[in-house]
Amino acid sequence: MGGMHGLGPIAPETDEPPFHHAWEGRVHALAIAAPSGANIDARRHQRERIPGPIYLSMTYYEKWFEALRQGLLSGGHVTEDEMIAALADSAARKATPRMAPGNVSQVLSRLGSYLREAPASAAFAVGDRVRARNLHPTGHTRLPRYVRGRLGVIERIHGAHVFPDTHAHTGDEDPRWLYLVRFTSRELWGPDAAEHDSVSLDLWEPYLEPA
Repeated sequence: MGGMHGLGPIAPETDEPPFHHAWEGRVHALAIAAPSGANIDARRHQRERIPGPIYLSMTYYEKWFEALRQGLLSGGHVTEDEMIAALADSAARKATPRMAPGNVSQVLSRLGSYLREAPASAAFAVGDRVRARNLHPTGHTRLPRYVRGRLGVIERIHGAHVFPDTHAHTGDEDPRWLYLVRFTSRELWGPDAAEHDSVSLDLWEPYLEPA
């Protein structure tokens, strides 16, 4: 949520470790190994569905844990009673683990890509001026709120990639062109922003319109 008013500055931690507590590493591992059936965009949307006041009070991996918990419940993988007791019902159907201890390294080191065959020609070229659409979707999107309605310039074309707005809700990859778009800091935050600063974002074609 960087760039949104009222949420304070972004203060990077010097030499920040991957995990600040052992339980965070366990949550990360569980989220990857859990049989939720959800793709990465659906998992992101699950975190976004946490009510705002609760979301803002949580740490990063607390959000991951709550999304994991809700995903397991809504997917029918555990019951509320099992979750509370932290104990599986002895009569429950047994599932095959998504990853066994012996193949964790193999599964996690497998190369993957969200690059897909383009469904049509790209609408924009490098150097084109574009405007981020002022969209307000009710579901998942990767278009930051602070950039909506702002003017930018196409810096690079990444090819067609899985479109997260569709992928999160239907599982359909719906490939769309992905562009690197540069916005000046003054375009985003007004005349008091640093003159020579800018922000570059990867944005899918449906997020953009000709300027």
